[in-house]
Amino acid sequence: MFDTLSDRLASTFKNLRGKGRLSEADIDATAREIRIALLEADVALPVVRAFIKQVKERASGSEVSQALNPAQQVIKIVNEELVGILGGETRRLRFAKTAPTVIMLAGLQGAGKTTLAGKLGRWLKAQGHAPLLVACDLQRPNAVNQLQVVSERAAVAFYGPQPGNGVGDPVQVAKDSIEYARTKQHDVVIVDTAGRLGIDQELMQQAADIRDAVSPDEVLFVVDAMIGQDAVNTAEAFRDGVGFDGVVLSKLDGDARGGAALSVAHVTGKQIMFASNGEKLDDFDAFHPDRMASRILGMGDMLSLIEKAEQTFSQAEAEKMAAKLAKGPKEFTLDDFLAQMEQVRKMGSISKLLGMLPGMGQMKDQINNLDEREVDRTAAIIKSMTPAERHEPTIINGSRRARIAKGSGVDVSAVKGLVERFFDARKMMSKMAQGGGMPGMPGMPGMPGMGGGGARKKKQVKQAKGKRKSGNPMKRKAEEEAAAARREAAQAGNPLGLPQGDQEPQNFELPEEFKKFMG
Repeated sequence: MFDTLSDRLASTFKNLRGKGRLSEADIDATAREIRIALLEADVALPVVRAFIKQVKERASGSEVSQALNPAQQVIKIVNEELVGILGGETRRLRFAKTAPTVIMLAGLQGAGKTTLAGKLGRWLKAQGHAPLLVACDLQRPNAVNQLQVVSERAAVAFYGPQPGNGVGDPVQVAKDSIEYARTKQHDVVIVDTAGRLGIDQELMQQAADIRDAVSPDEVLFVVDAMIGQDAVNTAEAFRDGVGFDGVVLSKLDGDARGGAALSVAHVTGKQIMFASNGEKLDDFDAFHPDRMASRILGMGDMLSLIEKAEQTFSQAEAEKMAAKLAKGPKEFTLDDFLAQMEQVRKMGSISKLLGMLPGMGQMKDQINNLDEREVDRTAAIIKSMTPAERHEPTIINGSRRARIAKGSGVDVSAVKGLVERFFDARKMMSKMAQGGGMPGMPGMPGMPGMGGGGARKKKQVKQAKGKRKSGNPMKRKAEEEAAAARREAAQAGNPLGLPQGDQEPQNFELPEEFKKFMG
């Protein structure tokens, strides 16, 4: 959703790099580009004006003019102001002192309230709560049935005594659900209310009646992030007519302009609390303004990635795998490889995970074109092997490859390629687990975790001795002085002989192991 905005901001900041000092003209040009980028992203005009005013004031101040790197300072300012308009700090749910905590969902029809109720219920269950989904949308056809199906998929309790389809009193259902939750010992009640195709008095009155009947601890306004400026108008109408405590953004994985997300918190004064970014029930999480700002500016979201990994990977399993790799490459089998791959798959879409890594904004096209089914094909190939073949892939000959290819529905070349990549990956992972680092990394002798080691160092010294010296006395003297300067640099704290300042490494190539592994 924020790809276009990210690209525009990235190109704007690129023009600032390399400047030792920013003039008023530079700041004005940068502010103009940021203003255009925000307006094109459909951010509300009052929000854009306030944002640009703050950025210009801070960029013209001493924090930029006296900075060693003004461009980085401007990026820091934009990042902080983005966090500000997205709501500042992360806001957590307020739980009642006496159970149950009542959460009421409100919003227009089609915003995704019913599906989001299931996502929120699943998320709360993972946090250790016992949520109950209550069907108070009795107008929309099959809304009650839909919530029941969603609750079953989310493995969350459901309460829907009325059939819906225009039959039943939603206010009475909401009242009765509180007593039912106490009886069944549910500590959180999520009330799914009816929506309309537009703002009308009937909708407002019904939502207000349900609110008065159950006195919710949190009223969450669900807004479709793809509807643009209308999201802000709808949010303001709900705030004035019913009132709400927080905002939930749905459909953040869409390709529409994301201005609603950048506008609604600033305009309504209510923070975004949750975000839904996919169709699956686990495509849902708490909204962190600082992490979203970081992603918009192309700096990734490592904290969210780490949290996903912690939720998916077992610490005991990770330690067991590390110990296995440390023993030697042959200890790591295709069964282990498959298990690791399935664990990563549990974390969610591979393309979304890659998008959380810093600097991946430059590879957007490759990530978007990533074929997620490739993981399934790899799993099918491994599962078509016998236990002996998975344990020792070196026994896989031509006839075995043909059998495996036929069993997994792929070409023989795909089986061969997978086995070759597995050997290269196993060698590399084992080397890193043993502290040898990345094998074959040039220019980094003896650095722990980056390859090399003593043997490589000796080999490089030997090659250096055999190097021919120039017959020209002046040239030979210059070479000797350069060598002495390199030795001094090593003694002064640069033992790796890495380039400093604006120097760039010459003739750098990836190691052969990486080339093979990356295809």
